[in-house]
Amino acid sequence: MESGTSIYGECGEFLPLVESDLRTKIEQYDAEEKRTGGSKIIEHLSSRIKSEESMREKCIRKGLPATPESALRLIHDAVGVRIICGFIEDIYVNVRHIRRIPGWTVVEEKDYITNVKPNGYRSYHMIIRMEEPFPDPEGNLPGVYYAEIQLRTIAMDSWASLEHQMKYKKSITNSGMITAELKRCADELAGCDLSMQTIRSLIRENDDGLEEKR
Repeated sequence: MESGTSIYGECGEFLPLVESDLRTKIEQYDAEEKRTGGSKIIEHLSSRIKSEESMREKCIRKGLPATPESALRLIHDAVGVRIICGFIEDIYVNVRHIRRIPGWTVVEEKDYITNVKPNGYRSYHMIIRMEEPFPDPEGNLPGVYYAEIQLRTIAMDSWASLEHQMKYKKSITNSGMITAELKRCADELAGCDLSMQTIRSLIRENDDGLEEKR
């Protein structure tokens, strides 16, 4: 690929539209959940398109040519969404909604909440395949695009942000101590998440009991 040419090729102009469609469909089911269930299942929603530099670096790490086919076919996180939830239970409610969206197919799921990483990382990852009304690198119409969705609680996201800062520091003299403290902190935050979930469940049981008495 010539220097200065987008690694996404002509499809680069469609990525913001794919990102927008992704957000819109998530916001739609969130709004419907609020309308029918009376409570929100998303505290914060953010999205991004992986930068040219980051995508080129990822292709190099994976031994792939820096082409649109690599960036949009072989690598699946050119478009990314992060869903931050108030409670662990809400993560799985979101997952069920995402699985049901027309035109989306879940091609990979990793539950790092049930299967926690050794360093304490917790999150739910999904790779989805989407049919979009824009051409893809192979010229198909509708085109096929991929996106990564990460779902976390507020506590999980705060921890991951701190762990990310450590990972990309060039030199840390006390890395062993920091790693151990991060793991301890991750476990404590996980305990808080479970306690918060229990408290909400008890509040809901109380509300249901009051409704039955009326």
